Amino acid sequence: MTTEPEHGTKAARMALTATEERELLEAARRSDDDAFGRLAGPYRGELHAHCYRMLGSAADAEDALQETLLRAWRALPSFEGRSSVRSWLYKIATNVCLRAIERRPTRVLPVDYAPAADPHDNPAEPVADAVWLEPYPDERLGLGSGLASPEARYEQREGVELAFIAALQHLPARQRAVLILRDVLGFSARETATALETTPVSVDSALQRAHKTVDKRLPERSQQATLRSLNNGALRLVAQRYVTAWERNDVDAVVAMLAEDAKLTMPPVPTWYRGREQVAIYLGGGPLAGTRHWRLIPARANGQLAFGRYAWNDKTQTFMPRAIDVLTLHGAQIQEITAFVTPDAFRGFDLPAILDESGTNS
Repeated sequence: MTTEPEHGTKAARMALTATEERELLEAARRSDDDAFGRLAGPYRGELHAHCYRMLGSAADAEDALQETLLRAWRALPSFEGRSSVRSWLYKIATNVCLRAIERRPTRVLPVDYAPAADPHDNPAEPVADAVWLEPYPDERLGLGSGLASPEARYEQREGVELAFIAALQHLPARQRAVLILRDVLGFSARETATALETTPVSVDSALQRAHKTVDKRLPERSQQATLRSLNNGALRLVAQRYVTAWERNDVDAVVAMLAEDAKLTMPPVPTWYRGREQVAIYLGGGPLAGTRHWRLIPARANGQLAFGRYAWNDKTQTFMPRAIDVLTLHGAQIQEITAFVTPDAFRGFDLPAILDESGTNS
């Protein structure tokens, strides 16, 4: 069985015709693992994103995807074709995630873990337990497939924005599944009921309850709407100013980009800061105190502006991965910096493992 990751390749995203799907399905039932790989291939990217929405972790999503494919391979003889292959795979993936949620703690961001801190105090020690949301590389989304239903309430990139993923984690598992299937993927109430082995009435009731919880936690404007309101030149300017400020250890330049009530969070460190002045005090006494040298490379994560941040290592004489910074914008100002301060955050991103002294890929 073919289970190697396909990071949104063109081949993996191409939808199959009904005839092609039927022929591949018949071949896969004859234990043709290559046929199964081609049958499941077009859905890998969106299934991975689905598992991420459910679990809040890209690493857990990869595990769930692999288990989904294994279960689908084993269940092929019993698949009668009453639904599409896509709906069938989503049913398996959703139930794999529901079982995983029963065994694992809820993933959160520091703002839901502890109150804002005083920047004059030392940050708390990192919490090593698997309790934090993880960043999601945009290249994993497989957006070229065009398979989301036009009835979906959220577009695909909105469906992985940090605020949305964080809000989802506050839902009971089955409500979370209902909201994702209905509002992100555009499944009908009947299709969702089939996936969850319940009734359309129960699905509609769960969706209403989920909306009440999620809507309270979401900002008035999504990041996709904010990014669309800025032209490419304005976005490039934001990115250039952010990179330059960090690489020059220029606290004032970073602070000048912040909204008045900006936040800085740093998972796996539970400590976080609220307000431009508080963030400035922390940055000036910590990462931008001038004792470290930084290099930043633009990236995209969770449908938002992001950067791979590297710190100079005297021992290796290279810049080593330090954090993935994900920016939440309010207009052209930075509303929140979510810095995933761990080299593990770089997994899945098309970013260099290390940089040489000039700041290029080593």
